[in-house]
Amino acid sequence: MTSPKTAAKNTRLTQLGHSVESPAQPEDALLECVPNPHPDSDYVARYVCPEFTCLCPVTGQPDFAHLVIDYLPGPFLVESKSLKLYLGSFRNHGGFHEGTTLDIAKRIVREAQPRWLRIGGYWYPRGGIPIDVFYQTGPMPEGLWIPDQGVPPYRGRG
Repeated sequence: MTSPKTAAKNTRLTQLGHSVESPAQPEDALLECVPNPHPDSDYVARYVCPEFTCLCPVTGQPDFAHLVIDYLPGPFLVESKSLKLYLGSFRNHGGFHEGTTLDIAKRIVREAQPRWLRIGGYWYPRGGIPIDVFYQTGPMPEGLWIPDQGVPPYRGRG
């Protein structure tokens, strides 16, 4: 159940319609949500971030990924500008592919309280090895059309 504090936090947007500086780190980012206008309907919303960037925690070199986030909204929807700012906050953040992908998923789950979430992190090669990371909160909901994430396996230049 949603607490009154969480409900109040999620109905007052502070970033949408305002000039906002990009957060320096994910911990500094405010991931805002809005009430779901159709909480009685099952549907899936998809966010795609084809140019996600963070840093290797060991070398400091940039890492790149194509993220696909599908979720079945519960009481809230993720506000897209705040999601963009949150994802951008990883640009100077060091994290392994697996940890970064799950950090994003778990933050969305904590803030938006979806009934189901799936994330695909399709990472470009590091050290010659592409790493794809997948996470979902439970079984795929029955009776909903959820398309394939549409990201082909990494094939290099050929």
